[in-house]
Amino acid sequence: MSVSDLSFFLSTTHECSYLPDREAASLVADPTAKLDTANYSELVQLGFRRSGGMAYRPHCGACQSCIAIRIPVNQFHPSRGQKRIWKKNSDLKFTSLPLAFHEEHYQLYQRYQSARHCGGSMDINDREKYTDFFTAGGLETRLVEFRNAGELLCVAAIDWLPAGLSSMYTFFDPEQSKRGLGVYAILWQIMKAQEIGLPHVYLGYWIKECDKMSYKTRYRPYELFQQQQWSSNNK
Repeated sequence: MSVSDLSFFLSTTHECSYLPDREAASLVADPTAKLDTANYSELVQLGFRRSGGMAYRPHCGACQSCIAIRIPVNQFHPSRGQKRIWKKNSDLKFTSLPLAFHEEHYQLYQRYQSARHCGGSMDINDREKYTDFFTAGGLETRLVEFRNAGELLCVAAIDWLPAGLSSMYTFFDPEQSKRGLGVYAILWQIMKAQEIGLPHVYLGYWIKECDKMSYKTRYRPYELFQQQQWSSNNK
């Protein structure tokens, strides 16, 4: 099913997860229609994101703070700090796994949530919700592990799409903060997209007023989806 065949619905308003004292709403692709590689690839190019099998895009009336962001990988130029992080993690070995539940991953995810997002909506000890968050049956989703001497330090959940790599979620050992593992995981995805000939890495939403989202514009140049089109920041 192509995007032109999908119906879209507006969600009810709810408390915004990122900006205090604001309400949020989403434009949601028909949740009864199965996401697959083709239609989700179209949707990410229209500023959509997914949670499990549900594709959505912020649709919050007067607030336009959530802006989809992507990296054109063949134009990417790492900063000096990013080069240092890449070198610092040169000892890591990666393994790309098909989507499946791994208890070791789940324990790392729990430690990460408790340290970085304590009390947040995802800081819940629930294996079923954890699995549902990542799973969309019609997509090629990979779990990329990063290990040092066999020790699991980081996991990146990535959707492989014709439009590019969609960085769904990354979690890592909170005791390894000096490594910059979150940065390294994005750099790895940019390099992988270059290697396999994909044009972009999609990073979800950038929110200028939210410190937790500010890191996304540190990968330059980047493109923002505004007024139904992608515009480039070439700096």
